[in-house]
Amino acid sequence: MTKHLKEVERLRKVIEGFPKVTVTVLGDLVADEFVFGEISRVSREAPVLILKHRERAVVPGGAANAANNLADLGVNVLPVGIVGDDEPGRMLLRYFRHKKIPVSGVLKDKAHTTVTKTRILAGMTHTARQQVVRVDREPTEAPNVHLRRELYLAAREYAHASDALLISDYGYGAATPEIVNTLREKGKIGDVPLVLDSRYRLFQYSGITAATPNEPEVEEALGVKIGQSWDAVLRAGEEIMGRMKLRSLVITRGRDGMVAFNHRHKPMDIPIYGSDEVADVTGAGDTVIAAFTASLAAGASTEEAAHIANYAGGIVVMKRGTATVLREELLSALEKAPPTTRPH
Repeated sequence: MTKHLKEVERLRKVIEGFPKVTVTVLGDLVADEFVFGEISRVSREAPVLILKHRERAVVPGGAANAANNLADLGVNVLPVGIVGDDEPGRMLLRYFRHKKIPVSGVLKDKAHTTVTKTRILAGMTHTARQQVVRVDREPTEAPNVHLRRELYLAAREYAHASDALLISDYGYGAATPEIVNTLREKGKIGDVPLVLDSRYRLFQYSGITAATPNEPEVEEALGVKIGQSWDAVLRAGEEIMGRMKLRSLVITRGRDGMVAFNHRHKPMDIPIYGSDEVADVTGAGDTVIAAFTASLAAGASTEEAAHIANYAGGIVVMKRGTATVLREELLSALEKAPPTTRPH
């Protein structure tokens, strides 16, 4: 059997093992709302387009999107987060129940505003839809002490029954360093891998197993500019690995694919799967961390998990809106193109 065939067979076994693993998702649950209007005319009141309302869709975003991706990959997923007693919150819960995703770890609080990102899309009939503006609704305050305690308890309970813990921190307070660090220090969760996606405070977490930041997040965290320099990527990755004491790190680089770092092996440069003419990058990071975490939970190495996450990311950016990847799509992609790396 050739090397490529062995790699494909190994990745196939990992993907086929997804239904046997359970992943807890602790994070900021977001409702992604898409409102589409057909361009009618220019307003007399101001130089803006008048759109005739045609469609509205509300789908899981943020940590909810990571959980949704895990579910569509066949993983048993246990989400932990907060929603408000409002329409977006109820729609997220309804969506989860429809997908048979347990919601007992999702706290419902009347004083909380469900994070909602409303994207207004405009276009003509049978033409591409262009996002013209986004409106975010966010909580005015972080979760109180009681809610943070409930989040910790739910995450601790679920982590005991899980093969991995995915932490999705968008800065809204459901997956703070305080909660995660307490969970690791006092939660008695053993060797459960902790995989982190944190937009603004990567270095405030301790005891993390793996992280999946994108290149702009890495540049902001380190105060550097990477650009097209491979040496700069290496220096940035090695600094993050060292400062956070990680076992694994994946830096996603958009059209340049991703770079996987392992504490035992040299970094691996993986070109993007599929076309670099992407349709929509909304939520792609959630898909990547979902596939990466599921793969680690199923016994994959850092490199194997990165390859699977790269397939997932390449598939999802060709879809419009906040989307997911099915396990069958991953297996199909694997059959079409064996995993590749760029030499350095």
